[in-house]
Amino acid sequence: MNTLAYLLYLTLTYCITVHVGLVFYRNGRIYILDLLKGEEDLTNAINRMLLTGYYLLNLGYAALMIHSWPTMHNWLDIFVSIGIMTGRIMLILSIIHYMNMAVILYYSNKRKHLSHHKN
Repeated sequence: MNTLAYLLYLTLTYCITVHVGLVFYRNGRIYILDLLKGEEDLTNAINRMLLTGYYLLNLGYAALMIHSWPTMHNWLDIFVSIGIMTGRIMLILSIIHYMNMAVILYYSNKRKHLSHHKN
């Protein structure tokens, strides 16, 4: 039963990870570009590094969670375990996303505040 649970969990985690990662990658670029005052090459490099880090975080978390799973004996155990593990990674990633957005907002406001005082 555990092998089936692993396959279901990894498939679900993969779909969520790739979809959300690509959404962040496409839509987050504009914020980084604004923060870096239009420096395209640096923006693209940072955006790719963020995407790579995001994927590595997800892969590492999935590997740790699979390692820590107890033996499952029925379908209820499988669905409960998958739900808990998927919910945890989604919660952790949303917290990290909002922390990243807070940092971008902080630096954006700081830059605007400094440019306002220069004039």
